[in-house]
Amino acid sequence: MELFLKYPIDVQKELLFKLLVKAQHTEVGKKYDFKNIKSYKEFASKIPIQQYESIEPLIERTRKGEQNVFWPTPIKWFAKSSGTTNSKSKFIPVSDEALEDCHFKAGKDMLCLYFNNNEEAQLFTGKGLRLGGSSAVYEDNDTYFGDLSAIIIENMPFWADFSSAPKQETALMGEWETKMHAIVEETIKEDITSLVGVPSWMLVLLHKVLERTGKKHILEVWPNLEVYFHGGVNFNPYREQFKKLIPKKDFKYYETYNASEGFFAIQDVNNSTEMLLMLDYGIFYEFIPMDTFDGEHSIAISLEDVKLHTNYALVITTNGGLWRYLIGDTIKFTSLNPHRIKITGRTKHFINVFGEELIIENAEEALKQACLKTNAEIIEYSAAPIFMNKNKSGGHEWMIEFKKQPENINYFSELLDNALKSINSDYEAKRYNNMTLAMPIIHIAPKGLFYEWLKKNGKLGGQHKVPRLSNGRNIMDELLILSKKETVV
Repeated sequence: MELFLKYPIDVQKELLFKLLVKAQHTEVGKKYDFKNIKSYKEFASKIPIQQYESIEPLIERTRKGEQNVFWPTPIKWFAKSSGTTNSKSKFIPVSDEALEDCHFKAGKDMLCLYFNNNEEAQLFTGKGLRLGGSSAVYEDNDTYFGDLSAIIIENMPFWADFSSAPKQETALMGEWETKMHAIVEETIKEDITSLVGVPSWMLVLLHKVLERTGKKHILEVWPNLEVYFHGGVNFNPYREQFKKLIPKKDFKYYETYNASEGFFAIQDVNNSTEMLLMLDYGIFYEFIPMDTFDGEHSIAISLEDVKLHTNYALVITTNGGLWRYLIGDTIKFTSLNPHRIKITGRTKHFINVFGEELIIENAEEALKQACLKTNAEIIEYSAAPIFMNKNKSGGHEWMIEFKKQPENINYFSELLDNALKSINSDYEAKRYNNMTLAMPIIHIAPKGLFYEWLKKNGKLGGQHKVPRLSNGRNIMDELLILSKKETVV
């Protein structure tokens, strides 16, 4: 780590050429003449930026047993990812190098950073509770696919099971609700010192633990619990709920940024909201400024040219055979020495029907402000546009599931609207005199609505979540129909 902190640009350049040399004799390597690429400029000009649809035929061939297509070492594992805006499954190649030098290395680094900052930590006196996604692994043409967490658990050394809970056979159970029950039964007897998992699903588990044990808070069940390693979604909407469940002043929260495509960043300082971009995991990074974003036709820049507080779409080249792959996430740099980032959203998760350019970061901050002023708590939410109709203004429609409702939803709506105006000048301009955008409409979701939507769409567990901002109405219309059914019941 000290090496890439001191020489970040050199480490990234060296890594890029290692990847090019390693894959020069693959089908993709020959097609784009990897052997003769001598600079980043040549790399960027010869190889196009690609989304999943562009590389899917190559991945399908590899899934059927072909090798040396885009990576020289055999690829037997594929992380199945539904994506969040596209119900069609994606199969992300996971090479042995990606497992060893990225995912497993990140797990070790995460612990090293935590111990480096907390020398008194007693993490290894107990067990870590890991909550993965749908953990069934499937075989197809001598290749295997499943949730990334399942692939990692399947490939872990046997001794890793000694310090983790639940045991491997429970963690790999397929049916989500049965698995949750089994995890609760198994872990309430253990001395759990750390939690690992996505906040939305971890909350479900912790509430089930309290229901089962009859305890008031989690420390009555696991008194030595000291840290929660989380990732997958923005933690801000969940922070206060976790503080109530785990009322320990010095309890630590550590954020990670990992996906099926790789492990990208880890919080490296206590009580921080930023993450250190990990530059030596076999991943070469490029960045597309969002104000010039044009999908596969975008022009990217390398780490050398990034600026602070600019919204970038992330492009990755990996030791799993992804070349200039547009992952779909957006980030901004909060520090350039070292390179620390914050996730700002998704390239597809925004509302920009009227030129308002509303991104996740805006929505999260505005909701936080409205909640603080009304003493409300949010479990989940989703928002979509209301399209203009004849001479009627358009607008935004929100479905919000509250843990604690505001006393006056109209006041909450005003606060949300005002906060969005103060944060986003484009939104403010479109709201002027209600000419383009009218006041937001907020629906209070029946309890468990988002859980039911995920269940109905076969997306319980893991990294699955309801898209929080959509540029179309499909998801909102489904939620509205489901909410009426829930209300009737």
